Amino acid sequence: MNPIATVRHYLLDLQQQICSAVAAEDGSPFRVDAWTRAPGEKLQGDGRSQLIEEGRVIERGGCNFSHVRGGQLPPSATQHRPELAGAPFEALGVSLVMHPLNPYAPTVHMNVRMLVAQPAGGEPVAWFGGGMDLTPIYGHEDDARHFHRVCRDALLPFGEATWRRYKAWCDEYFFLKHRNEPRGVGGVFFDDVSEGGFERGFGLMQAVGNAFLPAWLPLLQRRHGLPYGERERQFQQIRRGRYVEFNLVWDRGTHFGLHGGGRTESILMSMPLHAQWRYDWHPEPGTPEALLYSDFLRPREWADEPA
Repeated sequence: MNPIATVRHYLLDLQQQICSAVAAEDGSPFRVDAWTRAPGEKLQGDGRSQLIEEGRVIERGGCNFSHVRGGQLPPSATQHRPELAGAPFEALGVSLVMHPLNPYAPTVHMNVRMLVAQPAGGEPVAWFGGGMDLTPIYGHEDDARHFHRVCRDALLPFGEATWRRYKAWCDEYFFLKHRNEPRGVGGVFFDDVSEGGFERGFGLMQAVGNAFLPAWLPLLQRRHGLPYGERERQFQQIRRGRYVEFNLVWDRGTHFGLHGGGRTESILMSMPLHAQWRYDWHPEPGTPEALLYSDFLRPREWADEPA
């Protein structure tokens, strides 16, 4: 078995399954942009970016596959593995963000990836990362419980301790430190996982990837037809400004891509089509907007709560 070829085949199939399901819901096809890196560029390899903009259901959504090779791992990829600094590497992954048009339908992010480093004079070292998290504009408790329960059920075969660790890791990672607030209601997240070898790491990747559509698509179907007005759209754009801040300031994947010579259009596909920043803005007490901050933008054991 060629591990890289096996992972590549899985990721391309996963990307197509997700894009086909979202396109069927939206009624619009994804724009498909297949790309390769020319000889002499910092990174070599290929990928396939798929994008919806201004759809009936999805205002902006991107789902990327990439497979790149480089001569030197960037510092963002080796901060926990200094012994691999400077090693040649390959990186494969699928990354997506879906920003629905309707403010009551939650934004979602998912990423699964494998990195393989070849240190001088040593054996190849592979490690995995991934996860998915939900970012509602207007919170719905049944949505958050459903999303977390699907994540829990996907990871329970690896042990309850694994699921709880990755749930907590997600809460810690998707946090805007400069605003002291979570980005959303969390999900699961793991990075730099190599314990258990290739089979366990690949299994974790598949568990997260395969759970994405069951976790999020029912929420989109439930919410995208609800009526809304200008007030809801304004709040949506303020919250999407927070999303931009996290991706540009704190996200390791964005830093890895931009500083490692990745393809800029694919990396920034996660950005929303519209966002706002208002000076010292706060929601009015007692409003649905304030409820997001008081009840949803804090860690909760969603999967353990009764329906």
